[in-house]
Amino acid sequence: MSSLGEHPFTSAVKPLVDAIGGEIIEVGAASEGDVVLAWEGEDVLAVRLPHLSQSLDHILLALERTEGRPLSELDRKSKQRVVRLLESRGAFSVRHGVETVATALGVSRFTVYNYLNRQ
Repeated sequence: MSSLGEHPFTSAVKPLVDAIGGEIIEVGAASEGDVVLAWEGEDVLAVRLPHLSQSLDHILLALERTEGRPLSELDRKSKQRVVRLLESRGAFSVRHGVETVATALGVSRFTVYNYLNRQ
């Protein structure tokens, strides 16, 4: 069998794992909270999922990379778009999610709630 890094399944899932802020690990190193993935009936790798709060931070950093600048520098319309995107990804179900997003956007919690209600 090829090593974990050389397996075609690893290459296939790596962009998804990176996008959620997870970590690919060997099946033998998987613990109870990890997700073991199989390819053609064989366990190939495990994914260690981040804590929810780390996921939100990871999503915010990815959005900054996509926008090419800090989220706090976006105009109002762009910030509203970001809030809608974050809502669709469940960012506000995380404890202190509104506060975290408000800080990243450089606005108040009240403003984030207004953006959410604006739909």
